[in-house]
Amino acid sequence: MSPLWWHFIWCCHLLKSSLTTSRAPDGVPLLVYYVGHHAYSLWSNTIKRHLFLVAVACLILGALAWGLVQKMRGPALVGYEVTAQPLVQTVVATGRVAAVSRAQVGSPVTGVIVERRVKEGDVVQPGDVLALLRADDLEAAVREAEVALAQLQQSTRPQAQAALREAEARLAQAIREAQRSRALFQRQAVARETMERAIQAETIARTAAEQARLTARSLVAGNPNEAAARARVASAKAQLAKTTIRTEVAGTVLTRNAEPGDLVQPGRVLFEIARNDDTEVLVPLDEKNLEVLAVGQAAMCISDAYPARPFPAKVSFIAPRVDPQRGTVDIRLTVTPVPDFLRQDMTISVNVETGRRNNAIVVPNDALGAKNGNRAELWLVSDGRATRRQVQLGLRGLIQTEVTAGLRVGDWILADAQAAVAQGDRVRVVSSSLSVGAAKTATRKELPAKLD
Repeated sequence: MSPLWWHFIWCCHLLKSSLTTSRAPDGVPLLVYYVGHHAYSLWSNTIKRHLFLVAVACLILGALAWGLVQKMRGPALVGYEVTAQPLVQTVVATGRVAAVSRAQVGSPVTGVIVERRVKEGDVVQPGDVLALLRADDLEAAVREAEVALAQLQQSTRPQAQAALREAEARLAQAIREAQRSRALFQRQAVARETMERAIQAETIARTAAEQARLTARSLVAGNPNEAAARARVASAKAQLAKTTIRTEVAGTVLTRNAEPGDLVQPGRVLFEIARNDDTEVLVPLDEKNLEVLAVGQAAMCISDAYPARPFPAKVSFIAPRVDPQRGTVDIRLTVTPVPDFLRQDMTISVNVETGRRNNAIVVPNDALGAKNGNRAELWLVSDGRATRRQVQLGLRGLIQTEVTAGLRVGDWILADAQAAVAQGDRVRVVSSSLSVGAAKTATRKELPAKLD
């Protein structure tokens, strides 16, 4: 560009700067001023337009280059680096506290309650009185039987012994009279009739003595008559004892269905007592968990009423049948020792430990596809390319699953088993990680079920 051209541009710029004065600069003709100003404006707009087009072209070329590079590298997908870590598999469910057994107490006789001595929640021991029935007639029967026994012991027996002594004395006298009559008859001092009467009197006296002897013998201590009298006394007392309703077991009173004035009969349950045996937690679980459950597995229980006081338990029983209506199987957990705050039918959240690994390879369940038994498939990323890999599964949960074969520590996998990639496609992994809690526990969560 020639110096003359630069001089022209400078003049144009000078004229433009003076445009705000609304007059031409000194020494410059007005026509020249306007011509120069117009020429400068045209040149400035042309330069700006060219610069804008160049910038747009650069941006388009950059975007095309970036897209080409990204296409060559593959799509960016979320993935995980495989690591070894501890894993505990648990089954989470909701159950209720239940006594090992419950005793139902009723009245063995018909009667009217005159006193109730316990209420719900009372702790009772074997032999404690629960209620009393009216027993006037039975008390009278006991007194009558006791009087009969006393009469047998204090009156009838002495009389029989006295009668025996009297009969023996009469027999001795009759024997002497018979002997005397025989002697006199031999000397013909008395008639035969006299001798025969004496012999007959001896026979009668002997029979009476024998009868008195048998009677006295039947009234000695421990004889059948006395035993029968004692049995009648015992029977009357037993009937009277039935009017005192007692507990045969140690436990806690759960329900009472008796009040003073109520007429009770045999077969009616008056009190229900939870035995003080080992307390259990009854938990209904989905039948799909049967494969991981076993007797003896440890569990941790948390009461909804006392969430800050967890307590241990152990699986002691797995029901042999499945409830066809609910699709659940009942398990029982033994609680030893029993916390003092537990109450019957209290709601309990249970975590049953069904498996544990100290150093397991764990992947999220979303990364597993085409599951078939203990096998599944996932996307393995190696050298920037995705390949389908079949793996063998171990412990399983709703969050993650253990891989026992098919992966190694340090491998990279895609987080989504349904990722839109094909075998051998290039991919870029965006690193992600599981939370600490999820990485350590594989949990099978159960919805609370209504207990019968």
